[in-house]
Amino acid sequence: MTNEAKKLGRREFLSTTAAVGLTIIKPQLVRGTVANSSVRMGLLGCGGRGTAVATALSQHPNAHYVALADLFGDQLDRAKRYFDGIAARKGYAGIDPKLMFKGPKAFEAIAECDQIDAVHIATPDIFHPEHLAAVVAAGKHCYCEKPTGVDVRGAKRIEELGRKAEGRLSLDIGFQIRCAPPYVEMVKRIHSGAIGKIAQASTYYHATALTYPPRRPDITPLELRIRNFYWDRVISGDIIVDQSLHVIDICNWVLKNHPIKAVGAGGRKIRDDWGNTWDHFDVIFTYPDDARVSLNHTQYGNALWDVAERFLGSRGVAESHYSGVVGIYGDEPWSWDGGGTPVSPSANIYALRSKDTADQAAGKFHGALDEADPEKTKAFVESILSGKFHNQAAQGAESTLSAILGRTAAYLGREVTWDELLASDQYYDPELEGLDLSGLETA
Repeated sequence: MTNEAKKLGRREFLSTTAAVGLTIIKPQLVRGTVANSSVRMGLLGCGGRGTAVATALSQHPNAHYVALADLFGDQLDRAKRYFDGIAARKGYAGIDPKLMFKGPKAFEAIAECDQIDAVHIATPDIFHPEHLAAVVAAGKHCYCEKPTGVDVRGAKRIEELGRKAEGRLSLDIGFQIRCAPPYVEMVKRIHSGAIGKIAQASTYYHATALTYPPRRPDITPLELRIRNFYWDRVISGDIIVDQSLHVIDICNWVLKNHPIKAVGAGGRKIRDDWGNTWDHFDVIFTYPDDARVSLNHTQYGNALWDVAERFLGSRGVAESHYSGVVGIYGDEPWSWDGGGTPVSPSANIYALRSKDTADQAAGKFHGALDEADPEKTKAFVESILSGKFHNQAAQGAESTLSAILGRTAAYLGREVTWDELLASDQYYDPELEGLDLSGLETA
């Protein structure tokens, strides 16, 4: 059980030789071996989402994975086979077994590994702040999956780590939708005045139930929680923080701010898995200038998958779907067709393509997001190669805190303000929450 209700009240270097077109990169930025300009990556967390993003990142001609780390041996072995195949196709050596790290301290080992230049963090959400702290302390670039934590203290810690990394490391947070070309163009047009003054937005994240394969009968309760962490509200932050976070981030992006208060409700009414995450949230966020955003999030059943945002302004409406239409409608000459085909929610292309939820857990979608992961990972690699480092810690923490604001308002059943949330120092203590990994038997 979390302490939410109790605690809320408490208090460059880059030089180019134009004559020969050779890029020379400072050794501490990239110490690769291919033309002295290949980013050597380490993957921390070898599950579905980590592998999906790493696959996109591996497509860059100047990046490859050379090290792996995970709590569980079977995930490490599976990842090695997969990345060895990618390496063979690119002409690299496979993963050296000496650069495979297993167990509760694997995050420290891969962070300190002198054979890599950057770490890709794709571990369960509650561990992101601790794992990122180790990577930054080791002086490695980092691509960290969202969210930046599951509580206020974790998000604040990421902000502080961003300040420590400023100007010397690239620190990207996995909000890949900000790199999806249709979304980039839509937001650019909104910011240029295409829909006028925004009064409100209507958003929803309607997801099918997220299932897991059967687990071996001798699995310990702790290992089961870790492997099935999307069902655990402490480890994942609940569905609004792990999943609706993307929708909330888009709203922050469009409105150029974070919400100042929220009121919400929700619960667990339909799901029958053993977990404790809710299966629906309804939240109304209020942003500066009295703009309001309504969010409806569901995660159950198998008949519906659709994610969308509609921003309603004085000139028109901007609409965006993961799979489907992206566009702006209203006064000429502001109307814009960003592509996509209207899709019946009951015949969504995601539902037609997949009989299970492995792709959902890995964050794989078709449609407007086709280029999101490739563009995001390309930008990360090139920020390192150029020495023009990214630092997305503050933006990532802001969107994470926005989702936590909505969760907290729904859990408590009352309005919660941004200032009140930050003053709460809300914290999910891993040890108190039964997540002491030191004695975990790894498989």
